Amino acid sequence: MGCGRVGSTLAVDLEKAGHTVAVIDQNREAFRRLGADFNGRTIAGVGFDRDTLLEAGIEKADAFAAVSNGDNSNILAARVARENFGVKNVVARIYDPGRAEIYQRLGIPTVATVLWTTDQIMRRLTPDGTKSEWRDPTGTVELVEFSFHKDWYGKAVSVIEKNTSPRIAFITRLGEALLPDEHTVLQEGDLLHLFVSERMISAVEKTLAISPRVK
Repeated sequence: MGCGRVGSTLAVDLEKAGHTVAVIDQNREAFRRLGADFNGRTIAGVGFDRDTLLEAGIEKADAFAAVSNGDNSNILAARVARENFGVKNVVARIYDPGRAEIYQRLGIPTVATVLWTTDQIMRRLTPDGTKSEWRDPTGTVELVEFSFHKDWYGKAVSVIEKNTSPRIAFITRLGEALLPDEHTVLQEGDLLHLFVSERMISAVEKTLAISPRVK
């Protein structure tokens, strides 16, 4: 539902991947974004209206994405698709981070556009230091890339968890991802990717910026 920039791109990409796609939008002119090569169905109507969804083939759908410009419309359509028609894979785009957290707790998977965009811009404005690579929709847990003080070189990765609370997800070494074990030793140039609670990021950054306290 929604044939704006995101919806049209998503529909075209899904079709290129071999999926059958139907697109709903209230404005027929929006379907022009799909291009002349798009072979899916286009339905003009309200995306949370039962008859509109039935016309789009919702009863046979494996997935439903609500990506219109309205938070209320997206979450309502997502709930109808999941609760009324039993669609297994449902996601709603939400602009308001507060709403995204609420709907996530209700079991509606969301993509919090503002949070994701902010993270991406911050990574480009501040290329050094920590970089948020992923955040759960509630904003509670993040996957964060950390650099660290040179005195950590030669230390086993287990020292990281002894000095800090996060869990190590992986290490980037010479441009490649490495899943560490108890024998892995930190080297110059390594980048740490840690799962950490949002409130702990600053503390972890400060800990890794100095020599390890636990040997």
